Amino acid sequence: MNMIRLSARMLLRDWRAGELHILTLALVIAVSGVATVGFFSDRVQKALVRESNQLLGGDLLVTSDSPLLPAYAERARKLELETTSLTRFPSMVSFEDNNLLTGIKAVAPGYPLRGVLKLADPPTDDTAIRPVRMAHGIPRPGTVWIDEKVMTGLKVTVGDKIEVGALEMMVTALVASEPDHSVGFVSMNPRLLMNEEDLAATLLIQPGSRVSYQLLVAGDEHRVAKFRRWIDDRLAPNERVEGIQDARPEIRSALDRASKFLSLAALASVVVAAAAVALATRRFIQRHLDGCAVMRCLGATESDLMRLYLYYFVMLGTAASLLGCVFAGLAQEVLSHWLAELIGIQLPLPTALPAMQGMLTGLVLLLGFSLPPLLNLRQVPALRVIRRDLELTNVHSLAGYGFGLAMLSTLFIWKAGSLMLGIMIMLGFLLAIVLFGLFGLLLIRLFLLARPQGSSPWSYGLANIRRRAIPSLVQATALGLGLMALLTLTLTRNDLLQDWQSRLPEEAPNRFLVNIQPDQQAALMTFFDEHAIVRPEIFPMVRARLMKINDQAVSLDDYPDPRAKQMVNREFNLSWTDTLQQDNEIVAGHWWKADVISSEPELSMEVEFAKTLGLKLGDRLTFYTGGGDFSATITSLRTVDWDTFHVNFFAVVRPGVLDNYPASYVTSFYLPSERARILQDLVRAFPNILIIDVATVIERVQSMIEQVTRAIEFVFLFTLLAGFAVMYAAIASTQDERIYEAAIFRTLGARKQQLARAWAVEFAILGALAGIFAAAGASVLGYLIGKYALHITYTPNIWIGLVGILVGVVGVTVVGLLGTRATLSEPPLLTLKKIA
Repeated sequence: MNMIRLSARMLLRDWRAGELHILTLALVIAVSGVATVGFFSDRVQKALVRESNQLLGGDLLVTSDSPLLPAYAERARKLELETTSLTRFPSMVSFEDNNLLTGIKAVAPGYPLRGVLKLADPPTDDTAIRPVRMAHGIPRPGTVWIDEKVMTGLKVTVGDKIEVGALEMMVTALVASEPDHSVGFVSMNPRLLMNEEDLAATLLIQPGSRVSYQLLVAGDEHRVAKFRRWIDDRLAPNERVEGIQDARPEIRSALDRASKFLSLAALASVVVAAAAVALATRRFIQRHLDGCAVMRCLGATESDLMRLYLYYFVMLGTAASLLGCVFAGLAQEVLSHWLAELIGIQLPLPTALPAMQGMLTGLVLLLGFSLPPLLNLRQVPALRVIRRDLELTNVHSLAGYGFGLAMLSTLFIWKAGSLMLGIMIMLGFLLAIVLFGLFGLLLIRLFLLARPQGSSPWSYGLANIRRRAIPSLVQATALGLGLMALLTLTLTRNDLLQDWQSRLPEEAPNRFLVNIQPDQQAALMTFFDEHAIVRPEIFPMVRARLMKINDQAVSLDDYPDPRAKQMVNREFNLSWTDTLQQDNEIVAGHWWKADVISSEPELSMEVEFAKTLGLKLGDRLTFYTGGGDFSATITSLRTVDWDTFHVNFFAVVRPGVLDNYPASYVTSFYLPSERARILQDLVRAFPNILIIDVATVIERVQSMIEQVTRAIEFVFLFTLLAGFAVMYAAIASTQDERIYEAAIFRTLGARKQQLARAWAVEFAILGALAGIFAAAGASVLGYLIGKYALHITYTPNIWIGLVGILVGVVGVTVVGLLGTRATLSEPPLLTLKKIA
């Protein structure tokens, strides 16, 4: 207890003396930046998921082909979750002599739980712009809302009565958009919305009817997650539960990439903060060598010093981290309304987790960087009291830095939220430190060869670099790391985001045609030609269910992962082709050759799908289709770029495997919204073809990219603040030497302006070195992150080198001169008395 009190007294003494200001400032900025990024990233990611859930109509969707158990909804309500039910099925509807196959959706009050249902006025002419309004509630009993395809197909308008089964119901509104339309290829076109109370009276649902019973659930994310865990263990074989990430690969891919971008932004602030804390800690240890020597003279043992400073740093880290968390909390509270307007969505309330992460980050950074010198600090010789030139022996440096590196690596992986991303960035920065150090040593040796004559600022600046070779190298490396993080978060970030945006072209396919019959292909191509639409590629498709893997029957009990259960519990869309699609890439195995005859059926699987089900090359899969069973062996695994919105399949077989099984065809194409009326002609010409509109999904992905871009721009402000802390700590790390140097030079007749110009040259050289290091490192790191973590192509920006050097020179010089003003102001006599 006495040791703790002594540590506390030392802490208060050093604070009053100003010894801790730099270290505390760096730590507070680090924690506040990390915690604020954590608050922001957490809230934005939750908001992105919640907004994406609008495409589902809720946070979770439970689906079955038989009525769902009432216990499901009761359990959700016990967890204080919102619920509503809906029933989907295809049926014929009639008006006078016109009949139309329609996708009917019977909904209950509360629908939708997420997103909005929009209505439009009936069209008056082909060019009229119809206002869209938000629907309040659902259709009243006895009425229906229809979409434009039903209106066109039946030749009805608002106010007409149509026959829906045994009921005659009035059309009271025209549906412009539904939030849960086009999630998964299960949407039926045209569409009709009715009240669930009328469903029984229609007599449409009979034994054998093709019906989908659904339960929507929404509410607090933790309660939703708890409900999902509960229901996953109780699902029947014909039931499934899905969130938006389960429903569409494009949304899942976008959410995953958005999460990684925000994690990258958070990691950048951690890296910059780490450099600032490392420099500030180094200066602190150097300034406490004499005090440790005095305590050794007074009988303090090595373990006493170790415990004393360990308590010291724990108290300092806790206090600074708490202060940083308070600032972060205030910042996010003040900015919350502005953030909601900036991103265009309402942010959920924050949780305490980012504050806890900030606290832990502060302690890890401080202890991780203070432990190596602390292990040596306890071995300060007592003789240093009279011989201040005695240096520390680096006996435990390797073990100390190994421990610090392990702590920092764990922090990186944790903050990244991805093992691959965390390890990649950690290895990138470790490699950068090594390369920066080697390159810096080479440049400093060149400076040693350059000995300009005279008393110019240039000669004094180079002399300072030569005289403080190792400290200069440490400063340049730390500044380079901080600037590298800033460049990665700015220029490299912009390039990565632009590449992400370019992956979703403006004319990405936004309409899918399903159930095309073999004899309709030629007529459909003619239709496209007549309407000046580029002919799309048409793909065959066969519905099949996975029955066996390596002759072992597939069982839901074999898959604890809910998504894996869902995959094996549904039918697959299989296709065949000779040519690998452009947005597919083989990552294992080989693609079949058309001119080589195979001895057995071959199968290519999407790699993430295969991982989820635990499939590998050589596995033999048996599927059941309407025409019987067939088996095929996995000969290749491939990645699929779902962002393109082209038709793609999880499973593709070699041509000839499915020749004896009934198949339909599917395609996708781009149609501008102003030409949407062409779809009415398409429905009339091909009434059996289902038109699936994924424009809403594309808009959501594009909106998500824009939201992430704005979010990272906001995060950059805090990383920039941490960058200034790095510069300040780097300059302060040699402040004591500069004070003594200034005193001697001024005693010998040097003017303040001469010293300032000499230091400006030194700072400019350090800034240039840091800029070169940062530009090279940011380019390499951007390439690695893009290729291996985000799976997008990154091409280094030619301006990054110029910007890196310019920012380094100007930033370090300005901050350096501002930080050394007090050094030049101290009287030389006072400084020399301190030395004596």
